[in-house]
Amino acid sequence: MPRTKGDHEARRRDVSEAVWRVLAAHGFGGLTLRAVATELDATTGLLTHYFPTKRDLVTYALDLLDRRTQARPRPVAEQGLPAVRAALLDILPLTAEATDSNRIWVSSWDAALADPGLSGDHARRYARSRDRLRELVATAQRLGDLPAGDPARIAAGAQSFVLGLVVQALFDPAAFPPELQVRLLDDYLAGLAAPPATR
Repeated sequence: MPRTKGDHEARRRDVSEAVWRVLAAHGFGGLTLRAVATELDATTGLLTHYFPTKRDLVTYALDLLDRRTQARPRPVAEQGLPAVRAALLDILPLTAEATDSNRIWVSSWDAALADPGLSGDHARRYARSRDRLRELVATAQRLGDLPAGDPARIAAGAQSFVLGLVVQALFDPAAFPPELQVRLLDDYLAGLAAPPATR
């Protein structure tokens, strides 16, 4: 009996979940066709139908992670500085799920840096995130929550701050528990919101 499109889509969903479980447990370093096949209780031959090469698997895993990140429920914040704060808090590893997601992203950097195509994909993802943040910053400036300045530069600085905090929290969670991450972010935002010093 021939397979239907529904069977194929169901199998793709099963494969996606297996890829995700391998990533969450072992990071990108542990992402292999054999590991995914074992997680799926299938043969590597079946997986090569979906991913002929390891790079195909890695590309798919990054796309899956991006889609899951975009689909994650987010708290609704007011406009202005509270919306900027909410967007930045959403990046930090403040929950078990956010920690897993950040571990996977950070572990993917090595693979992405070694592959120009993957590196370009990462650069575009971070640029998309900065663009969203720039719009929030510009709105906060219009509302008077943030002083005047180049919103793109402010967004780039804020993104750089939280990504640095993500790395420190992942490597030393005892020194950077969630409550400290939030306090550090609030200190950073307070500095952004402070009026420029007069000479």
